[in-house]
Amino acid sequence: METSFSSHPWLLIFITLSTVHAQLPGSWELLVSNAGVASMHTAVTRFNTVVLLDRTNIGPSRKMLPKGHCRYDRHDDVLKKDCYAHSVVFDLQTNEIRPLMILTDTWCSSGQFLSDGTLLQTGGDLDGFKKIRKFEPCEPDRFGDWVELKDVELINGRWYATNQILPDGTVIIVGGRGTNTVEYYPPRKTQNGAVELKFLAEVEDNQMDNLYPYVHLLPNSHLFIFANNKAVMYDHEDNKVIHEYPELSGGPRNYPSAGSSVMLALDGDFKTAVIVICGGAEYGAFIERSTDTPAHGSCGRIIATDQNPVWEMEDMPFGRVMGDMVMLPTGDVLIINGAQSGTQGFEMGSNPCLNPVLYRPDQPIGLRFMTLNPGTVPRMYHSTANLLPDGRVLLAGSNPHYLYNFAAEFPTELRLEAFPPEYLSLDRANIRPIIEGIPETVSYGEAFDVFVTVPLPVVGVVGVNFGNAPFATHSFSQGQRLVKLTVTPSVPVDGRYRIKCTAPPNGAVAPPGYYMAFAVNQGVPSVARWVHLVP
Repeated sequence: METSFSSHPWLLIFITLSTVHAQLPGSWELLVSNAGVASMHTAVTRFNTVVLLDRTNIGPSRKMLPKGHCRYDRHDDVLKKDCYAHSVVFDLQTNEIRPLMILTDTWCSSGQFLSDGTLLQTGGDLDGFKKIRKFEPCEPDRFGDWVELKDVELINGRWYATNQILPDGTVIIVGGRGTNTVEYYPPRKTQNGAVELKFLAEVEDNQMDNLYPYVHLLPNSHLFIFANNKAVMYDHEDNKVIHEYPELSGGPRNYPSAGSSVMLALDGDFKTAVIVICGGAEYGAFIERSTDTPAHGSCGRIIATDQNPVWEMEDMPFGRVMGDMVMLPTGDVLIINGAQSGTQGFEMGSNPCLNPVLYRPDQPIGLRFMTLNPGTVPRMYHSTANLLPDGRVLLAGSNPHYLYNFAAEFPTELRLEAFPPEYLSLDRANIRPIIEGIPETVSYGEAFDVFVTVPLPVVGVVGVNFGNAPFATHSFSQGQRLVKLTVTPSVPVDGRYRIKCTAPPNGAVAPPGYYMAFAVNQGVPSVARWVHLVP
């Protein structure tokens, strides 16, 4: 049978790139061939497990619930009695998959880890519209499950909202389809109802483009909120906009035209925050249901804490919509997943972007992007990317169909993969540090010691960086953060190296919670140890 490259142009691109892939950095690993669910939302827990979450009214998944644990869903057109799992927990040590039971629809919902390590999960569609759920992570041999709160619900129903933990450990929930407000969890006693955020209504266009807004907590305690092509600085204490940023050129950047966004690593005196936003769909592609309209390749970078900030523009090697931007332990950013044509939505993307790209923020403009080794699995709509404690990046999901469809050109994807960046290559193993000692809990501003070993003698400063575990969905990792601690040069002590560190100064720099602590030697990170940062 003859292969038609005209009907599968991405295949031709892959074959061409595969001839030179050995020359490009990074590698790929298949972890699990069938996770049971196509993960629309993904989060890594402090027990080195991963929560994968789809929506409920999607018909049968490929993972059954335990016997006797069925649910009844009047909104499911395929299954009224549903005995299938739509959420699972993945054990990174054993690659085992355990089913979880979610009760109401989590389609296009939002989430964030609380300061005690509990995963807060909010909203969705239909019967999940106003729901608040929690998952308390546990050791892999325990059997925790989702719990839906009965004593509290969202003030406004929220579908396509964004969550961000705040300096005091509360969570702000921003926006949603037809919901131009913010609210808080736990609900603020001094506040009666949700608070209007007119900015979200002002940036909405006739294809929306204000959904899943990019929300970043700045080190001055205010929020950077970006939707469509505009951004504001928001004072969440007084619930008011205190600054309007210049418009970002290049078209809409949020759902359904989403690129992705990160706040670069915080370091030094922790007073400067830099935001980067990359990619997106051409305006009109969603309305016209155009699958072949080229995606944007431009990125905007802005110092959000400057008094007169401006966008600095540059171009990625590829146009990309539905990509994910993952903060690596080194401070570099991995841009991965997505498509080079089309837009977000069912059956609306094409030409998968198989090449990850490394964004190196410390390089001069024009030299920041490095093209990496391509994968073979298209991951477009409803795919995720998350940093793992061992420094790899987990890739999950991709389901551009209303139900599961394994016969389409871009089928529902149940495989879990890992992308080990170049810093994990064998030729760097002899400079990879191992954390031998670190406190389990540290307080703001506390001085503490980290002990590491390294196969070769240490040259230069070994850094210690705190990276949190965000909630990844729809091309944005909600709450994602990397903080480079203040350290002194390492000192040899009894066969190990001692690094004196100072914990982040306050909750605006690093909200309370669990962080992956990485030691970084010459650009090579250790396996992380989880540290609880507390007031």
